[in-house]
Amino acid sequence: MVSAVGCGDKTEESNNLVIYCPHPLEFINPLVSEFEAQTGISVEVVAAGTGELLKRVESEKDNPLGDIFWGGSLSTIKPQQDLFENYQSANEEYVYDDMKNVEGPLTRFTNIPSVIMVNTDLIGDIKVEGYEDLLNPELKGKIAFSDPAKSSSSYEHLINMLYAMGNGDPEKGWDYVEKLCSNLDSKLLSGSSAVYKGVADGEYTVGLTFEEAAAKYVSDGAPIKIVYMKEGVIAKPDGVYIIKNAKNMENAKKFIDFITGKDAQTIIIEKLNRRSVRKDVPAPKGLEKLENINLIYDDEEVVIAKKQEWLDRFKEIFTNAQ
Repeated sequence: MVSAVGCGDKTEESNNLVIYCPHPLEFINPLVSEFEAQTGISVEVVAAGTGELLKRVESEKDNPLGDIFWGGSLSTIKPQQDLFENYQSANEEYVYDDMKNVEGPLTRFTNIPSVIMVNTDLIGDIKVEGYEDLLNPELKGKIAFSDPAKSSSSYEHLINMLYAMGNGDPEKGWDYVEKLCSNLDSKLLSGSSAVYKGVADGEYTVGLTFEEAAAKYVSDGAPIKIVYMKEGVIAKPDGVYIIKNAKNMENAKKFIDFITGKDAQTIIIEKLNRRSVRKDVPAPKGLEKLENINLIYDDEEVVIAKKQEWLDRFKEIFTNAQ
């Protein structure tokens, strides 16, 4: 059962599992259905934005109402990893070396490059090959971007643009952020889904989103193009985490093992257009090979240390740009 609002009272029965998840429902449902079919466990999904759900986990830490937090980039979750339980999945040996759970609570789920999503019916002859092109005055007010404080995919884009436009020095990327905020024309969306839906529905010409969101529309034949920023793309894993002291702990562990297993990871690449963290599962068809993308890397320690400062700075810049 999927709920977009609050979670009801939860019993202690071992046949239940409550998942907090910011993923789109069309992404969640096939995997949850498969898990329920394989295990007989009854799943309730509470769907909301990453930031909102993380605040919920924090406020409920003395009496957790959720068992699994499924989603959220590592940059978003790592600073609060003490809210989550240490657990190594049964599939860790099959995971790429740089995607392994070395911290304890942070199981990687998929690998997600940040991308620009373009509506090809609306873009006309405007060139969009990277971040710099989003400063084109013709795109003013036509760029979909959500609040980085509420959306982990938008926070990843903020990190990406700071490093890409600062040539590896995030402090030098803020000039670009100021110019972009001016071109947003006072429009900042409330969550990740508003970005890709807004571009697909023709409300916006371009959007700053994550690869899978755009790839789904491309595979469905929509007038959508994926652009991998020429200045540099950061590809980051998101994760799946057991909430500390979860009431349905054994079922939560079963879900971690299921979602990192080859069957589920194959569903992810074949039907959901995401890149697997497993070495024995190939990249989805139709997506650019990683070796053809200008991949760049952030400094994880800096990103974690600066998170709140960067969110506050973005908010101030956006507010002053209005």
